[in-house]
Amino acid sequence: MNLGIKSIQTAILMMLLGYATATHVIAAPQKLNQPVRVSQAVQLKDTLVVPGERVGLVTRKTTKANLVKLFGQSRLKDETISGAEGIGKFAVTRVNLGSQRSFTVVWSDNTRTKATSVRDFGSAWKTPESIGIGTTFNELRQKLGEFKLYGLGWDYSGTVLIETTKLAKYKGKLNLQVGAAPNAGNKFPKQYQAVSGDATFSSTDPNWKPLGMRLVQMNVSL
Repeated sequence: MNLGIKSIQTAILMMLLGYATATHVIAAPQKLNQPVRVSQAVQLKDTLVVPGERVGLVTRKTTKANLVKLFGQSRLKDETISGAEGIGKFAVTRVNLGSQRSFTVVWSDNTRTKATSVRDFGSAWKTPESIGIGTTFNELRQKLGEFKLYGLGWDYSGTVLIETTKLAKYKGKLNLQVGAAPNAGNKFPKQYQAVSGDATFSSTDPNWKPLGMRLVQMNVSL
């Protein structure tokens, strides 16, 4: 494994474990330690993602009990996931709010009392730069500038090296992964293979163009 892969692996593990440095925590718009009616909570419009600070009402201080008050027990599902390359096990809670607003909270441990990161976002969640699931490759180039990313077809497939972009301030706080359209590998095997594997590629590489690349995963450290 080269130094670049070690670097991105470390960044992702740090994000999941919550050791990435956050500048400050924005207080939630309402007190999370007081009861909130589920019918009211479901109508919450805040789908802003601020890397290193908050995901809607979720901050580093959010607990599983807070999620129950905000969204109701029936919308929550506790699970355990593995890290990249099968490294580590992490307690998570899936918040099921439909295809556009759902998300998954990653906890520091099995007590589920300290949120460290959020992932598996629905399409409604956006950063202040309007980056979210479904953002096209061309849109990313407009927002990030030209960037480097890892090749397709492995654990770090399509991971953007954000430290080389206009959003370098989010390094260690935001992880973006792009992916090709379904069956792109069958329809355009030459181009797909040309940008696959354990290597970095430029976003200007013409082989990306026919693959229908879009943002498919976004991990946010709190």
